[in-house]
Amino acid sequence: MSSEPSSPEPTSTVIDPDAVIWSASEADREGRPLLVLMHGYGSHEGDLFGLAPSLPLEPVIAALRAPHAAPWPLDGWSWFTAKVEGGPRRDEVNDSADAVIAWLDSLTVKPTSVGLLGFSQGGAMVLQLLRRDPKRFGYGLVMSGFVTPGDEPGDVELAESKPPVFWGRGTIDEVIADSAIVRTTDWLPAHSTLSGRIYEGLGHGINSQGVADARAFIERNL
Repeated sequence: MSSEPSSPEPTSTVIDPDAVIWSASEADREGRPLLVLMHGYGSHEGDLFGLAPSLPLEPVIAALRAPHAAPWPLDGWSWFTAKVEGGPRRDEVNDSADAVIAWLDSLTVKPTSVGLLGFSQGGAMVLQLLRRDPKRFGYGLVMSGFVTPGDEPGDVELAESKPPVFWGRGTIDEVIADSAIVRTTDWLPAHSTLSGRIYEGLGHGINSQGVADARAFIERNL
């Protein structure tokens, strides 16, 4: 007796709407700005949502789950494959960025504006989203993140519009490669109105000063 055929693996990259954590009910989102949170590699949507009480109250906060399961032994999610020689694969990064844009397009209640905050891989996603759709996003916060290699069509527009971007990182971060830091240091001033801070003694993480700086930056750019 033959067994039931297995379901094919999904071929498209999508954001699971049921996994999104919201700070407000749908009825309370009308007429308000949106702040999208994107976690780091091997983490989950509940991670950065823990920052919500320390962030401004005006924006509705939505914490997304990355679309790919991180490989064993990690019990979490990823935006793209980690530790690829030469940097992340452009197609993977763009697929995930386009999935976030498609999720935004699917929202029933449209926000008055959209800001982005991401940590590590999520920080890379912040910049890639700005590059994929420069007009859509008002500002971005990159916490211990980086810009991915290569050129994007939106880079020319970003060089002209220079949206506000905050980049925070620690002095002893041993996770992000030096080459990625150099690349980001070169790219951001040419493509954004940059606010940056380097935190003495901080590794790969976000400290209390970083949270306070993030809050102030968001308040300035609402």
